[in-house]
Amino acid sequence: MTKRKKILLRIALAILIVFVLTIICISPITKYLIEKYSEQYTGRKITMDWVYVNLFTGTIHFNDLQIRESKSDSIFFSTNGIDADLAMMKLFKGTYELTHLTLDHPKGTIIQNNKNFNFDDLIENFTTNDSIVEITKELTHLNILDIKIIDGYFTYIEEIIPVNYSIKEVNIECTGYRWDVDTIAATYSLLPAIGPGELEGESMLNIKNRDYRIGTRMTAFDMQLIEQYLKDLSNFGTFSAILDADIYAFGNLKNAENITASGSLALSDFHFGKSKAEDYASFDRLELVINELSPINHKYLFDSLWLNEPYIKYERYDSLDNIQAIFGKGGSNIASTQSNSQSSNLILEIADYVKELAKNFFQSVYQLNTLKIEKANIVYSDFTQRESFSMELDHFAFDADSIDKTHGWVDFTMRSKIKPYGDLVVKMDINPKDSSDFKLNYHFDEIPITMFNPYVISQSSYHLDRGSIELKGTWIVRNGVIQSDNHLLVIDPRVTRKSRSKDANWVPIPLVFAFIRERGNVIDYEIPITGDLKDPKFHLRDVIFDVLSNIFIKPPTTPYRLTVKNVEKEIEESLELKWPMNKTSLLPVQKRFIQKIADHIAKNPDVTITVTPELNIEKEKEYILIYEAKKKYYSATSGMNKGDSDEDDVNAIDNISMKDPAFIKYIDKLVKDSLLFTMQSKFEKIISKETVQKKLDQLMKEREQMFLAEFNDAGISGHVILKKESKKTPFNWFSLYRIQYNGKLPDDLIEANQKMNELNDKAPRKEFREARRRNRKTNPTTK
Repeated sequence: MTKRKKILLRIALAILIVFVLTIICISPITKYLIEKYSEQYTGRKITMDWVYVNLFTGTIHFNDLQIRESKSDSIFFSTNGIDADLAMMKLFKGTYELTHLTLDHPKGTIIQNNKNFNFDDLIENFTTNDSIVEITKELTHLNILDIKIIDGYFTYIEEIIPVNYSIKEVNIECTGYRWDVDTIAATYSLLPAIGPGELEGESMLNIKNRDYRIGTRMTAFDMQLIEQYLKDLSNFGTFSAILDADIYAFGNLKNAENITASGSLALSDFHFGKSKAEDYASFDRLELVINELSPINHKYLFDSLWLNEPYIKYERYDSLDNIQAIFGKGGSNIASTQSNSQSSNLILEIADYVKELAKNFFQSVYQLNTLKIEKANIVYSDFTQRESFSMELDHFAFDADSIDKTHGWVDFTMRSKIKPYGDLVVKMDINPKDSSDFKLNYHFDEIPITMFNPYVISQSSYHLDRGSIELKGTWIVRNGVIQSDNHLLVIDPRVTRKSRSKDANWVPIPLVFAFIRERGNVIDYEIPITGDLKDPKFHLRDVIFDVLSNIFIKPPTTPYRLTVKNVEKEIEESLELKWPMNKTSLLPVQKRFIQKIADHIAKNPDVTITVTPELNIEKEKEYILIYEAKKKYYSATSGMNKGDSDEDDVNAIDNISMKDPAFIKYIDKLVKDSLLFTMQSKFEKIISKETVQKKLDQLMKEREQMFLAEFNDAGISGHVILKKESKKTPFNWFSLYRIQYNGKLPDDLIEANQKMNELNDKAPRKEFREARRRNRKTNPTTK
């Protein structure tokens, strides 16, 4: 071998050795260089288990890659592995192309603090680092194709609100980025890390003009994330819901109105309230089907909006109400969050976006083929009086036929039962092109006036004993101009005893009734309303005329009215025995009627009576609860032993005002709970349910003994059949014993019934006979 050949061989061997060493060492060298200079170029420490680089095939693999947070050992991003293939031959043509990029089980955490994110330093580094900028400029022909994320897990943390939410099993397949193509397409799917649900879809984005298309499907997706943002707006409260959606949309990211969407949204198992156990609002399912929603084209076309079994509870307290208690007075919490420019709240962002989409609704073409609310339950409670007031719309239903701006009038119908008694029917025709054109018919019927005693007692010191309310009317409004007839009818109102409480105002209700009640024992007024919607005018001519008529006409009819009153009293007190709340004593007149019944049975041995207790259990329990709480306070301040109380003590306890500052201070000292807004809820913390039930059982037993005493003394108790208490709330609100005669009726009762029938067949009662007949369905003693 010649010397030249030996030299060439050695050179070739050296090159081969270098080449082999390069192949062998390129992977550890790459690992070494990345780990050594990662902080210098990225500001983050990057580590990995091992690296594989093949310069011939362009294959690259990073195993167990971890990127730390800036100046911290906490993990910002990690992945089991990154696989990529570099198109080596295209490098010679000046094109840098990864033919595929796959991230296996990546995990990442995004942290927000005010407007700052934990990746802000990376953005700053890559936009200000000269070396990186130079490298980026050279990569003019950069392609990253076939991007895949397999089973990712990502967490978002907002430190101020705070929010901590994670998604798992994130799978994304993306066509990737080409330097000479404007659009990127991808498919995706994920699951919430906590709770049920799944999300999947596909999207396409033009990175140049920001046009997009997206199709998203959610199935039973847990909306727990919303509750975390709710805490930023509220003082307390809980939220939960499940979302189903199938939406297809396209538009442009630069303009919120530039969207056209279709599909369906359904929110189910919705709960919002004070706690998990106490809802202020809920519903079984809310479903919206969208034919075309396109604000930019002024189209709002919906197929249906259906709400099933909604529940709403509104409560008034001495201070604020249940909604303001959550969101602050006048929504101050919301206003405060809106004014905070350092952070954003997802709930407000969604609300603003919906507001933006809907701002041109009435100037657009809109259509809703079906609008339906079914089985709604709406509860109103007022705790500002000496006792609570509550009214409930039960099985409220709302229906509307097709709502279409291009068509004629739209018909709405609302129907509801009013608990415990009453009915509501509202029918409305409205011009969809002009909401100031409508016709309205409403009818409230068979509502017991005694239900409003909490207000009447507080404002006048008197109790209403019986009576029913009917209110109906018709409104015809054209271009905002009102022509309205309204009719108020109160059947057989009656005032009874005056309250002895010191915290009640005094108004002479018996004298007021003398002026406003007519000879037929009714309050019957026509109240027309004219003017316009901004300035309605109430015409009280009929009211004034009736009051003046009663002043001059009623006095001569006093004997007639006394006859009616005596006949009513004879019938009523022969068929029912009323009990004052939380009391067992009988009035002298009640004792006399029990004696008359006993005498009638003694004279007619074949006669028996069936007595059915009808108890207003909720009110009885409330009165017991209030009394026991007052008694506890009275015992602590007067020195009275808990078991000892005479009539003077009972009266003193009854007269303690619920608004007495000393009493309130005493209760607040015993009950330290900022989420209890009513005195009744605080009482329940110091007086157990078992105690209240025991007192109620004792009350019922003492009433039974009091009622049966006369029959026992006469030896005829076997003629009295005392049934179990009825679950039905008494129409006139007071607990009572309903009496039914088996056998011959007392002569006085027969005579009174005959007399009442005669009176009802003649003026002035004849006109209201039908209204009284309807009342007899719910109140048998109404004649």
